[in-house]
Formats: sequence, structure tokens, C-alpha cells
Amino acid sequence: MIIPIVVNGMELNFILDTGVSRTILFSLNQIDSLNLKDFKRIKIRGLGANKPVHALLSKNNEFQLKNLIGLQQNLLFILDSDFDLSAKMGLTIHGIIGYDLFKDFIVEINYSQKKITFHKHTKRLTRKVMKMEKIPLTFYNKKPYVQVEIQLKKEQDPFLVKLLIDSGGSDGIWLFEGSHPLIISPEHYFDDYLGEGLSGIIRGKRSKIHRIFMGDFSLKNPTVSYPDSTAIMVARKQVDRNGSIGGMVLNRFKVFLDYKNSSMYLKKGRNFKVPFNYNMSGIELIHSGLVLVKEKGSSLGAGINLESTNRAANSLQLEYNYTFAFKPTYRIFSIRKNSPADLAGLREGDLLLAINGRAAYHYKMDEIVHLFYHKPNRKFKIKVNRNGVELVCSFKLRKVI
Repeated sequence: MIIPIVVNGMELNFILDTGVSRTILFSLNQIDSLNLKDFKRIKIRGLGANKPVHALLSKNNEFQLKNLIGLQQNLLFILDSDFDLSAKMGLTIHGIIGYDLFKDFIVEINYSQKKITFHKHTKRLTRKVMKMEKIPLTFYNKKPYVQVEIQLKKEQDPFLVKLLIDSGGSDGIWLFEGSHPLIISPEHYFDDYLGEGLSGIIRGKRSKIHRIFMGDFSLKNPTVSYPDSTAIMVARKQVDRNGSIGGMVLNRFKVFLDYKNSSMYLKKGRNFKVPFNYNMSGIELIHSGLVLVKEKGSSLGAGINLESTNRAANSLQLEYNYTFAFKPTYRIFSIRKNSPADLAGLREGDLLLAINGRAAYHYKMDEIVHLFYHKPNRKFKIKVNRNGVELVCSFKLRKVI
């Protein structure tokens, strides 16, 4: 969920994320043009196993998003983190915003239509959402939490857990090992890249559980990740938290978030019954800049009369028009060990040239990722450039869990 917000006169792209309490800025070269107000240097620590990062805490900034937010906004500007969402997502991301946009409205998130609506609190809207499944929210450090039941195995009884609503996370569920007597290392899993925080890369175990129950709704076989304990030290400071609910669960609903009344309302969405999948290729990509591409079009030759009476000249002249455009390139920054891509010979640092015969620059980043979440046994022929040498590697997607 990416929205444009004008900060001190400069338009920037923000991820709308319930999992953050303060507005965060990063990946911004024009810091002088931004004209930050009343700032001081601090150190903060986020998810990831690395050391704390340096940041500027700035007060009294002007935010503009129609009439939703205004003057005297605080933000954190990250100075020295390697956290680069733009490269990971394939489009320019300048920051993350959460509580400041959610606190004064009922926020409707329609994942299937890729639409976010900010509603004022009215009796009419209250009557509308009250017909939906209501989930009570609690708050800690301006972040919303829910209590839901999970069932790890079919033969086990469900039990109650407290999870952060994390709309900025792409996973289904995160569970913190040891945060509950029944939350232990799963029997069937594979080690995987889970994401990245302000303090570095997050890795852990990826698995599935039998069900998650959210009010009267039940989702079968959701994916679940168990992040390494060293990467979630900040998250574990809240002792009664057991994990998070991410976008892969939330996108199965139409979601209404009402912070003022500590409530979340759910309605089945178009994706409710879609099976939970994961990246079965083992490839994690990063945006690797732009390349100038020459593309050919064609047109009928000038002055050609298709109804010419000269039957002897049975030919048609074509003229080709060439255009030049900058296109995205993608590089492999991580390969899961013993994954199909790894066993096929692909390596970190390989530059993608083509996927099943189609040039990689014809794809958006999320389109390529979606291909790797497809059904098992789908075949791929990946052409890459490795240190100036072109290679072709073939593999099939393989189900691990």
C-alpha cells in the first residue's frame, strides 16, 4: 500500500504500515531540499541483527495529503542504514507512515481493488461496519494488536495468541518461538529470507500451520514464519506479544480499521479462498538500475498503394521505427540453499536477462515474484549474465512444506 504525501513541499512515496508508530524517512538524496524542522541526532534500533542506526528526529514538519494530515508532524530520518525498500520493491519508496494517518479516521483497505479510503466517523458508517465481523484491538506504543486463535496441527486444540496487525509485512503470520509454551520450532520447515528491517536482514524458518481463526472466519493452512531471535530483539520487548499478522492474511479481506474505537472489521474479499503459497524458486531479487533498450516497431512504407493495378509488383514495403527507453534490470541478491534455483546453478549477483524467453525488463518486480509463487512443477528457463558471461539455467518450482 503506497501513497504519495507532500512533506515540506516535496512529494514522496510512503508505505502505509500499521506496524510503525512513527513516520520514517530513508533513501532520500535531496535531504537539503526537504528542509527538515527542529531536528536532533539519535540512535534507534529496528528489526534485524545489526547494530542500532543513526537517525534525525525532526519536529514540526508540514505533511499534505488532501485534508487528512497537516502541520506539526514528527518524523525520523534514517542516516546510515542499508535498509533499501526501493531496490527490494522495484519502485521508489521514500518512507513508511502508520499511526499518523490511522488515528483520526476509519480506514478502509480494499486489497482486491488496490484502494484505500479514509472515512470520517459518522453514524451511517458505524451502522455499515457493525454488520461485519468485529475484532477488538488493543494498542501498545501506538501499534494495533489482536487476540486470535491458531491451531498448529489438526490433532491439537486451538489456543489464543496476541499478534501485531502489520499491514506492511508481506508474510502471512510470524510466530515468536518461546513466547507461548506451544510455540516451538516446527517439525517441517525450511530456512528462508523473511525480509529486512532497519537493523538488517531477517531470516528464519518458514512453515505452515493448520488454521487461524479471526472471529468467525477460519483460514486453512496459512504460511507461518519463525524469525531468528537475534533479529527480533526489539519486537520481543513486549513480553505478551506472540508475533504478527501480515499482508498475506489481511489481503483475503476487506479491512476497516477504527483506531478511535479500538476495533477492526472484516468482510470476505475476493482472495478469501486462494491457497497460501510461498516463493518456491528460492530466488530473491533486487532492482539493479535501468538499461537503455532499443525497441522496434513497424509501419507501412510511405506512399504504398495497396490497391495498385501493378499486379506484377506483388510486394509490400515495410519501414521500421525504433524507439529507445530506459527499462528496469533485476539482480539476484539471495538464493535459498538447496532450492530449485540453487540446484539449477543460479547464484547471488546474477543479472536476469530473460524468463522463459521473454526479456526480464518487460516485467515489473512484483510480476516476477508472483511467477515464483505459482503452482508446483511450473517450468522456468532463466537466462542470466554472470560476470559478462551469459548462462541459461532451468528448474521446476518445488513444494517444500
